[in-house]
Amino acid sequence: MRLDQTEYQKKYDGLAGRFNRAKERLSEVSQTITERQAKREKIGRFVSALEKRDGPLTEFNEDDWYSLVEYATVYSREDIRFTFKNGMEIKA
Repeated sequence: MRLDQTEYQKKYDGLAGRFNRAKERLSEVSQTITERQAKREKIGRFVSALEKRDGPLTEFNEDDWYSLVEYATVYSREDIRFTFKNGMEIKA
């Protein structure tokens, strides 16, 4: 039995294309999983830091700052925003 090379190449190209698309999708899904695991861990640390508090924050504490605040963004003198490690943002 003889295989037609053109037909074989067409079938191979189709399978190779499917494989490459599946490989790309796997990479995307793996990236999403990694990002979500990192976010979950970050939120867990945030909640843990809050649970260790005896009450509300009433004065500045450097340890609280580093464990709760991700970053601050200054848009203007009147618009300063703090983004917490859980993703919540407040305007100060």
